[in-house]
Amino acid sequence: MKKFFFVLLLLPAVTIAQDISTIAEKTKGMKKYEGLFNFYWDENNGKIFLEVNKLDSEILYQVSLPAGLGSNDIGLDRGLLGDTKIVKFTKVGRKILLLQPNYGYRAVTDNANEKKAVEQSFAQSIIWGFTEIAASHDTILVDATDFLMRDAMNVSNTISRMNQGAYSLDPSRSAMYMERTKDFPLNTEFETTITFVNNSGNAGNYVAAVAPSTEAITLRMHHSFVQLPDNNYKPRVFDPRSSFFDISYYDYSTPVSEPVIKYFVCRHRLEKKYPTAAISEAVKPIVYYVDNGTPEPIRSALLEGAGWWNQAFEAAGFKNAFQVRILPDGADPMDIRYNMINWVHRSTRGWSYGAAVIDPRTGEIIKGNVTLGSLRVRQDYLIAQGLLAPFENGLPKDDKMLKMALARIRQLAAHEVGHTLGLMHNYSASTVERSSVMDYPHPLAALDANGEINLANAYENKIGDWDKTSITWGYSEFSNGTDEQEVLNNILTTAYKKGLRFLTDQDARPASALSPYAHLWDNGSNVIDGLKDVMKVRQQALNKFGENDIRPGTPMAMLEDVLVPVYFGHRYQLEAVTKLVGGLNYNYALRGDGQITTKAISKTEQQKALNAIIDCIDPKILMLPDKIFSLIPPRPAGYNDSRELFNKRTGLAFDALSPAETAADFPLSFLFNAERVSRMEQYAANGGLGVNEMIDTLIKRTWKAPRRTGMEKLIQQQTEQVLLTYMLALSVNNDASYQARADAKKALADLKTFIDAQMKISKDESYTAHLMLALDRMKTPAEAKPTLHEEMPPGAPIGCDIDE
Repeated sequence: MKKFFFVLLLLPAVTIAQDISTIAEKTKGMKKYEGLFNFYWDENNGKIFLEVNKLDSEILYQVSLPAGLGSNDIGLDRGLLGDTKIVKFTKVGRKILLLQPNYGYRAVTDNANEKKAVEQSFAQSIIWGFTEIAASHDTILVDATDFLMRDAMNVSNTISRMNQGAYSLDPSRSAMYMERTKDFPLNTEFETTITFVNNSGNAGNYVAAVAPSTEAITLRMHHSFVQLPDNNYKPRVFDPRSSFFDISYYDYSTPVSEPVIKYFVCRHRLEKKYPTAAISEAVKPIVYYVDNGTPEPIRSALLEGAGWWNQAFEAAGFKNAFQVRILPDGADPMDIRYNMINWVHRSTRGWSYGAAVIDPRTGEIIKGNVTLGSLRVRQDYLIAQGLLAPFENGLPKDDKMLKMALARIRQLAAHEVGHTLGLMHNYSASTVERSSVMDYPHPLAALDANGEINLANAYENKIGDWDKTSITWGYSEFSNGTDEQEVLNNILTTAYKKGLRFLTDQDARPASALSPYAHLWDNGSNVIDGLKDVMKVRQQALNKFGENDIRPGTPMAMLEDVLVPVYFGHRYQLEAVTKLVGGLNYNYALRGDGQITTKAISKTEQQKALNAIIDCIDPKILMLPDKIFSLIPPRPAGYNDSRELFNKRTGLAFDALSPAETAADFPLSFLFNAERVSRMEQYAANGGLGVNEMIDTLIKRTWKAPRRTGMEKLIQQQTEQVLLTYMLALSVNNDASYQARADAKKALADLKTFIDAQMKISKDESYTAHLMLALDRMKTPAEAKPTLHEEMPPGAPIGCDIDE
């Protein structure tokens, strides 16, 4: 019996020993790739076998999408970056785990026990589990195929979230993409062809528009394993005034008397060859590569615009430290070593954006990655076309539209590269002589001495003063003995004393935004004056609008495509003016820096803004001349309607009232924002403009204004109904303050009294019917549904949307 049991106990050990082959035996006949991680390609079985010889050593892991879907609405663009992770391989028996430590919570100390306490307090993530299949010395071989062939970019969830269908990965239609699977000393790159199949048979319009078959969607995914940078990078402490993005983490080794959250900026590593020199070349310059698939003349425009940043680095003390080149043929744009400016095509115009691969430990930018939507330049061309009406004799020799479009693409290249250098948007720069390319610029059109529209100065042609300030703050090097924090603070305080400003997305994007300086797509130091200028240009463009706005031989119905951006050309400047009502001037002030913390916008200025807004919804302004809509027939066969056109209630025929309704709805949606009106009630207590006064002014200039005739009459009554919608909705909006709702109810009661009186004296059947409708609607305020300008044809990004 003892011998019998002895044999049984030995068998498992013998079996295990026999299962483990050497790596040479297991990979015999396979193609070997040598680099950061050696791997083998088993062509017969379509498998990748990975050597793991860096157990418990941290590396950077990045996924991306080298071949995308082509839909702006869904996203999933070519060149899209996924999450950046720090990972490490760890061994437990024959299982090899790919573990992601939690760098959001740390103990920056030499005390091992203190570090361990933090690590054990917060979750880590196991990204994948492999099984050891062969080993030689300290190196383990694993089958990495399933890991690489998974939905690493969450494509299925993204499509589902957009209600575009239920798609899932089909392994039988997926494979390694060996053309872009490579190995280098500091990075190992894998690429896969991944197919998603339609499980339900239903697919949304966005998918149907771009996929050759909605049955299956085939994309490519890229996986990068990258050696982490050395420890010689010196993080820079974040300053909210600097306009740099930041990383943050909790450091639990911090003394109780100091903040536990640490903030550092995101930036590239840049060092001078001669640290004590005022101007020096860089040890390693920052080099960006323009997609070699970009056509001319756009390619040259991208090279030039992106290259503007060298002006900022020169101001920071560097010579030729920022360079832009064309990506060499054969180079892989997804290779982590290349900072890229990608030229990406989509089925609809959309945002461009700048992203980056960032070391989560320090904030060091490892790879900048710009995505530029190719249709944006065509939208700018269309805007210029509508403003200039240039096609009297076909395409003019002096193509001013192309000049403007290329000027915009230069500015756009600089803007998106700026993000990848670490910079946020600066939406207040347009109020200080276009001091930053990180603003969103509306084409600056002006009327010349002859009253003609001039686009020569539509976009800036250089880096801005704020950009020089921010790069100087973020990238300057300092000699030993320098009080770095004092010098950095002086850079910013000096800039602010000169009048430069910085406010970003949180201050400009919300409908409730309140700064008088932070707006998207606006121009001028005073937004009210800027609106008046825009309205003059708009009127001139509408006066000239006609068949010369399209090329000879183009269907006349296509005039509507050109008319939309002209008619709504004032929308962003108008939005900026609405932010003055219930607004507040403020800065990202630090204690002791001398900046204005908050300053109320005067009641007089708010009233001036309100009247400028109401001027823009005057029926005469909103009415399209008969000569325009009489030129636009229904679209011919083969030319479908699109969301870029006006809304219609008239079937195939052009709707002359719908543009006016949308244009009136737009500013009212901002004025009646629940947060804005709630804020106004508080400011009114200290002498600001109150909700009751705002509504009273609107009523006087609409419902109580002299009656118009003809088409202006229809627009006037339509606008009054739109205003009534917002008043009714506010009166029952629980997101608004009690007093704001109370003021709305009081205004509605006063308006009803006025309408009742008008009913008794009206002799105009159309007007009487209008009054009757209003009275009927007042009975059910909860049914009032503001459109919140969602019906307006897409505008942002002007000059394509991103967004950024």
